[in-house]
Amino acid sequence: MGYIKISKEDTNMVRPHLRSIYEEIGPEKIDELVNAFYPKVYSDPNLIPIFDIVDINEIMRKQRMFLTQFTGGPLLYSEEFGRPAMRHRHLPHEITPTRAKAWLRCMKEAFEEIGLDKLPAGEEFFQRLTQVASIMVNTEEPVK
Repeated sequence: MGYIKISKEDTNMVRPHLRSIYEEIGPEKIDELVNAFYPKVYSDPNLIPIFDIVDINEIMRKQRMFLTQFTGGPLLYSEEFGRPAMRHRHLPHEITPTRAKAWLRCMKEAFEEIGLDKLPAGEEFFQRLTQVASIMVNTEEPVK
């Protein structure tokens, strides 16, 4: 019984390159998303208490770097700040379920505004952000 020898060229044909979300949407869409998202965040009454103490330009810069890395692009965030560990980095902020939902609503509106919701990679991207939002909750709702 013999073996079939597979050349390197043959293995490239067998294993197609799977494109990352970043490759599908490109860095321009990340910029558009961040630019559409933060005005919504800074005008949301549920989110203002945790964002009004942060410089919007710096947070937008960090978000661009994080989303680039999060979607499979260059490791810009890690190169400057180390491992993302986003839940840990957000522990000083009271993130309630209401705030997580407000953040996600702002993100959904930004996706729709820039047409990211219409792209094939947009659905997967938003689903991953939904998971992130739920992981970030670190405070129960205040008792009324």
